[in-house]
Amino acid sequence: MKITTYQFGEIEYNENSIINFSSGIFGFENLKQFLLLQTEEGLFHWLNSIEQPEIVFPVVLLSLIDESYPQKDTSEAFGVVTLNADPLKVRVNMKAPIYVDQKNKTGHQTILDEDKFVIDYHLFVEG
Repeated sequence: MKITTYQFGEIEYNENSIINFSSGIFGFENLKQFLLLQTEEGLFHWLNSIEQPEIVFPVVLLSLIDESYPQKDTSEAFGVVTLNADPLKVRVNMKAPIYVDQKNKTGHQTILDEDKFVIDYHLFVEG
């Protein structure tokens, strides 16, 4: 199977690569099937819709930011990234993680009821 994406051009995938979101993602509840793609740089992943390939979310593993970030069973927690040309304005939503179970090929998004996790965490800071 193939899709054509804005970010990566044509991508070949098989049925075993599809992550199924039974409830979709907040604001995109109608989209249920995604591919989790990773570039060679490794920091960012891309959650690309199969139904609407122009819809793609840059995401980052939240355990890279906070080793104690809440995990669920065999799922990995990802935060949606807001990209910006200025690295100091790149932000991550740590409040509404997307959990992806790569073994079972399922995913879901939730909102954490913990004040320590913010919607607009600055990914990069001046050194």
